[in-house]
Amino acid sequence: MKINTYASWDLDRVEMLLNPAPLRLEMGISRTEDNRLVVAARTDMPGCSGKMLEWWFTYFHTTEHLKWWHPADHKAHYGWDDAWVPGKSFIGATVHAEEALAAVSPVSAKIKFHHPEDFFPAERIQEARSKGWLSGAVCGCIGFGSDITLDDGGDPLGGRMLHLVRDASWGCVLRSRFILGENLAEGTENIRDEIGFGLLQHCHCEFTSLGKILPSLYYAEYSGKNVQPPEWW
Repeated sequence: MKINTYASWDLDRVEMLLNPAPLRLEMGISRTEDNRLVVAARTDMPGCSGKMLEWWFTYFHTTEHLKWWHPADHKAHYGWDDAWVPGKSFIGATVHAEEALAAVSPVSAKIKFHHPEDFFPAERIQEARSKGWLSGAVCGCIGFGSDITLDDGGDPLGGRMLHLVRDASWGCVLRSRFILGENLAEGTENIRDEIGFGLLQHCHCEFTSLGKILPSLYYAEYSGKNVQPPEWW
């Protein structure tokens, strides 16, 4: 299912996110011409990889796991739906949790995950992978609040989420984008800047925190399965 919701971005074209060259907006917030809120974050994750990050989304399934990920902001994990396959796949699955966004009070959140090809042209994804620009991707449709509207396919209509990973010699770079306010009716108050700044801070902090534990979790999970941890000594 192709998600064609980024056509009206007045920032860098969404395809440009696949290129590691610096963009006009790497950390901050902005708005599209139709006044949707765009949130950009970049997180360096030493010792991690795109494969590790994708694995994490097949692994976490408890409130304790969420608190490992962000001890302050993550409050509760309410579960995955039946499309989630532990240790194998999160594509097509929906997760429900409760989290704060820095200074913004805790809210309910739902995310339904998609293949990156649902957001990007397949040939651009293939090109990015072949050039070493993309080593992992976590993409989905996201909604916040007590009354999250879903479309007929079960996708939250509130916004879109992109996490794109590029491996480096020292670990990986995570480039994140959110676009919020897609289902606001005409005349409805726009998503406040405060929400965007809170989400930016939350995103950067949660993946910085995750990066400190992810390698050990991953190597422990794959111990004896042809995945070797670094020789620290």
